[in-house]
Amino acid sequence: DLGMFEPLRQRIAEGLPALGTCAGLILLADHVRTLPVTVRRNAYGRQLGSFHANGPFGEMDNVPMTFIRAPFITEARKGCNVLATCEGNIVAVQYGKQLGMAFHPELDDDNRIHELFLSL
Repeated sequence: DLGMFEPLRQRIAEGLPALGTCAGLILLADHVRTLPVTVRRNAYGRQLGSFHANGPFGEMDNVPMTFIRAPFITEARKGCNVLATCEGNIVAVQYGKQLGMAFHPELDDDNRIHELFLSL
């Protein structure tokens, strides 16, 4: 309504760092179209399918991941670096200065993902 979509999309495409978690991942992939991935919505089921896991994230070990009605990435295209998987599914990628995650790092006490984002 305020005409901000196109300028924001352009800025992200030009390198403005962007962090998309859960629905934000879907927005970057399907609506803003700056993250070259295909996302499957609600891939782990409904609210009762929400869960918590720990696993590697890029070069980090034992990163907590909280999934709430989470999507996952079915395809990461050229230039995407897969950062994390869970149950054999891609759940985090980096593309330039964009981080896309199927889980919610803001719900855990571990700040390493946010520190990575700030380093971009």
